[in-house]
Amino acid sequence: MAPTTIKDTQVKVLVQEITQVDIDAKSLIQNIRDNTYSTKKLDELNKEVKEKLQILRCKIDTLERLAVEQDRQTDVNSVLNTASTYRKQLSSTQISLRKANLICKSAIDKREREALMRTREDAANHTEIRKRAGTNKEALTKTSSKITDNLLAISRTMANNVNMSESTLGSLAASSDTVSQTHEEFKNMSGVIHTSRRLLTKYNRRELTDKLLILLAVAFFFATVLYVVKKRIFSSEVS
Repeated sequence: MAPTTIKDTQVKVLVQEITQVDIDAKSLIQNIRDNTYSTKKLDELNKEVKEKLQILRCKIDTLERLAVEQDRQTDVNSVLNTASTYRKQLSSTQISLRKANLICKSAIDKREREALMRTREDAANHTEIRKRAGTNKEALTKTSSKITDNLLAISRTMANNVNMSESTLGSLAASSDTVSQTHEEFKNMSGVIHTSRRLLTKYNRRELTDKLLILLAVAFFFATVLYVVKKRIFSSEVS
């Protein structure tokens, strides 16, 4: 833990840096245990861990030098104790790194042995298959002949299906022509109906006009008769 009685900012910052580097190194070691499946990856992680441990070692040395520069003896002792704790943690981390490498190398060796065994088994199986193939040529020939016959039958079936499809397409084309002709007839009938409707509308309007003219003529006639009768009655009264 960081000393709580020290006021030197440089020491506090250095302690925080040491803590962070230690955490990073342990995280990389955990990756070696869990996520390494090849020697190349293992070498890469080991390189990163060693760089972190070197940085950690240098920072601990710097912390020890800063301890000597403290004004009070109590601060000197506190910083030295902190540096000693980190140095012990560094040794523990190095031991963890060695154990992780042993575990990882053992797992890699095991996987490589299993892969080699699978390769040998595959080669043996392939040889056995080739031997069986040599003894079963006649059976393979018969099987090939059957397959050929089946393919010919499938080909004939496909040819029949193609002919049926062509007939169906011809029927569909004829149906399409009939539908097109019917559509044209409907269009012509629609034109005739539209023309008839316009003529009927025109005749209805003319009939209405004739009726209005007749009504106006009758009204004019009665108005004239009334005018003449009124004129004569007025003339007789004056006489």
